[in-house]
Amino acid sequence: MQKILIVDDDQYIREVYEEVLIEAGYSVETAADGKDGLEKISEGGYDLILLDIMMPYLDGLGILAKIKESKTKKKNGPIMILTNLAYDQIAEETMEAGAKYCYNKADFNPDELLLKIKEILK
Repeated sequence: MQKILIVDDDQYIREVYEEVLIEAGYSVETAADGKDGLEKISEGGYDLILLDIMMPYLDGLGILAKIKESKTKKKNGPIMILTNLAYDQIAEETMEAGAKYCYNKADFNPDELLLKIKEILK
């Protein structure tokens, strides 16, 4: 079973994404802030990481920077940034920092996001 980590401070977003992904047969873990997210990412073993940018304690760009500085215990799959920030600038910054994908949350309903995730993980 493929394992996905959702790192987002918005409880509603976490719960909706988690529900849709579990129903689709994925194993899902969540983190409510950047600090918790970084700890889980450091443990590793995720096939995909969904990462928000604006979060308390440590933002998504901070997480990407720390990932570059350290090794994870187990290898992780790609990082998908999901944000509501001005897309063009943040997309460029996150891709340079190590994210593989960057999308605006408003561009996807949960079912569309699921299709994109299935495409990435096949």
